[in-house]
Amino acid sequence: MSGTSLDGLDLANLKFAFNEKWEFEIHQSETISYPADWFHKLKNLTSLSIQDLQKLDEDYMVYLSAVINQFIKKNELSNLDAVCSHGHTALHQPQNRLTYQIGNLPKLASLIHQKVVCDFRVDDVVLGGQGAPLVPIGDRLLFSDYQFCLNLGGFANVSLEIDNKRIAYDICPVNIVLNHYINQRGLDFDDKGLLASTGKINHKLLDALNSLSFYSQQFPKSLGLEWVQIEIFPLIDSFQLATEDALRTFVEHVSVQITKELNKKANASVLITGGGAYNDFLIERLKVHTSNTIQIPDKKIIEFKEALIFGFLGVLKLRNEVNCLSSVTGANKNHSSGKIYCP
Repeated sequence: MSGTSLDGLDLANLKFAFNEKWEFEIHQSETISYPADWFHKLKNLTSLSIQDLQKLDEDYMVYLSAVINQFIKKNELSNLDAVCSHGHTALHQPQNRLTYQIGNLPKLASLIHQKVVCDFRVDDVVLGGQGAPLVPIGDRLLFSDYQFCLNLGGFANVSLEIDNKRIAYDICPVNIVLNHYINQRGLDFDDKGLLASTGKINHKLLDALNSLSFYSQQFPKSLGLEWVQIEIFPLIDSFQLATEDALRTFVEHVSVQITKELNKKANASVLITGGGAYNDFLIERLKVHTSNTIQIPDKKIIEFKEALIFGFLGVLKLRNEVNCLSSVTGANKNHSSGKIYCP
C-alpha cells in the first residue's frame, strides 16, 4: 500500500479468519520510506503523459517487487495465500472513467513468485463508480463497533452506516497539504502539529477554503492530487503567509470540515487512524469542534489499517465475495473488484 502523502510503502503480514464474523491479526508490519528519487518521481506523477506513466509503472514494478521480496525474506514468510497490492495512485479522474494505479502489472506475480491480487479500483470506475474509497467494506466487517471510521492520511475520509447502507466519502485534504508546507522548512512532517500550533489563523483564507465547491457536493465524492494542485495550493500561496500561519489555518479548515460531518450523529464513537492520528494539535482541534468520542487505537491499527483492509479486499476477491459497495462509490452494483495474477 502506498498513499498520496508519500510516507512510504506499507507492508504487513496479515491473517484473517471467519468465526461468525471476520477477525484479523496484524503480524509483522513495516513502512519503507521512499528513496529521494522515487519520492520526487511519485510527487510529480500528474505532470506525466500516459506513455511516460506506463514506462514509470514498469520501473516501479521492479522497485516494488524488490521491497516485497525483501520483506518476505526478512520475516521468513512462507505459504502465503496471496500478496495484495493497492499500488500507488497515479491518476484518479472517475468523472472521465479513468483511474490508474502503478504497481499492479501482471508481471508482479512472477517477480515475487506469489499469487497477486491487485488493481482494485478500475472495475468500479468502469461500473460508473468513483473507484474510492474502498476501505469501507473493511470498516463494516472488521470495525463495526464504531459509528464513524475516520482516516487521516493524505486525505481525510470517513465511513458510516446510514439506513443500513455503508456510506463513505473523502472529506478534505490533510497530510498532502500539511506536509507540502512543512517541507518548505526542510522537515518531512509537522511533528505532533507543533509548528501549526504556534501559527495564527488567517480568517480570509479560512473562509475561502471552507467555501470551495467540493464541500457542498453530496456523496459519493472523492479527491485526488490534481484537485489539490488546482484548488488548494494556489489559494493558500496567494496569501503569502508564514509557514506556521498557513499550517494553523489549514488545520482549522480540516477540523471544521471533518467535524461538520461527525456532528451529523450525536453520542457517536469515532475511530481515527492514519498518520494524522499522531497530530496532537489536529486531534485537539477536532475535540474542540465535536462532543463525539474520539478513539485512537493501537499503533499497528493507526499505521496499517489501510494495508490491513486492502489485504482483506484481496481475501474477499479470492473468495469471489463482494468487496466494493455501490452505496459507497456510486457504481451501478456491488461487485468483487480486482485482478488475480499467478506467477
